Amino acid sequence: MRDDDIASVMRALGHPVRLSILRILAEQDAGDCCCTDVTQCLPLAQSTVSQHIKVLLDAGLVERQAKGTRNCYKLRTDRLAEFNSACSGLFAGLATTVSPVKELA
Repeated sequence: MRDDDIASVMRALGHPVRLSILRILAEQDAGDCCCTDVTQCLPLAQSTVSQHIKVLLDAGLVERQAKGTRNCYKLRTDRLAEFNSACSGLFAGLATTVSPVKELA
């Protein structure tokens, strides 16, 4: 995963509501969760939830599937696994290259 992809995903995950939406989608049956279902789990208006879902869609963390007149959402577990792997590698690389801070006398 490229750095700009990692940054895009991090921005999408940078709001507590979007993390809650990911958890809600993870708990629901795959692909059978519409915006109304998510809204019922959160103290927010449907328009607000819809905007947060759009951010997650744009970051590639969620995918949309039309079912009749409804749009259903599910997690992109492949993208989440790729992000997890990229972060593990990124943070491991940073930990080995960071030198300790010297104490000031």
